Amino acid sequence: MNWDQIEGNWKQVVGKAKETWGKLTDDELSEIKGKRDRLAGKVQEKYGIAKEEAEKQLETFRGKLKDLKKEAV
Repeated sequence: MNWDQIEGNWKQVVGKAKETWGKLTDDELSEIKGKRDRLAGKVQEKYGIAKEEAEKQLETFRGKLKDLKKEAV
């Protein structure tokens, strides 16, 4: 699943994002609207991590969604 697909399916993906980054509020996740840069920024802010680490976490998250999509098929 590429990031455009994640953004397009954000309402379905938001639950997995909340599982991954529990410190993010529902309002913040709604505000993010699947935008990768917004999510990375919020993850950095809430978890006090560097941009590179946030990007690494987002890539891991994207990979998990890809695996879930395969299981659903």
